[in-house]
Amino acid sequence: MTDNSTQTSNNAVEAVSSLKDKFLKIINSWQLKVGIVLSVVVAIGFLSFFWSHMVAELGMKAWSKSSGATPIRCMIRDTNGDEYVSCSAILNEQIVPLECGSSIFNVGCRINYGAAAPAVRQPKP
Repeated sequence: MTDNSTQTSNNAVEAVSSLKDKFLKIINSWQLKVGIVLSVVVAIGFLSFFWSHMVAELGMKAWSKSSGATPIRCMIRDTNGDEYVSCSAILNEQIVPLECGSSIFNVGCRINYGAAAPAVRQPKP
C-alpha cells in the first residue's frame, strides 16, 4: 500500500517538475521575448497615432456638455499641423464645426468659422 502511494506522489512530483520545466522553457524562449517587444511597439504606435483623436474627442465632449450640444465626431489626425483636430457637434439643430485641441495641455474646443467669419459690428458714421 505504501509503495502505491509513494509511486503516486513520485508521479505527481515528476508531473509538476515537467510542467515547471516546460513553463521555464517557454518563458526563456526568444520567440516570447520578441513577441512581447513587438506587441509593446505596436501598442505604442497605435497609441501615438490615435492620441490626438482621443484628446480631441475628450475636449469635444466637454465642450458639448457645457454648451448643451450633441457631439458628433472628430477627425483622426491633425491635418494642418496647428495642434487642433476638426470636430463637429449639433447645437440648436445646426451642425457646428469645431477645432478641438489635440494636446493634453490644450483640452477644449473653439468654433471654426472658416471663411464665413461672423459679422462684426459696423462703426456708426
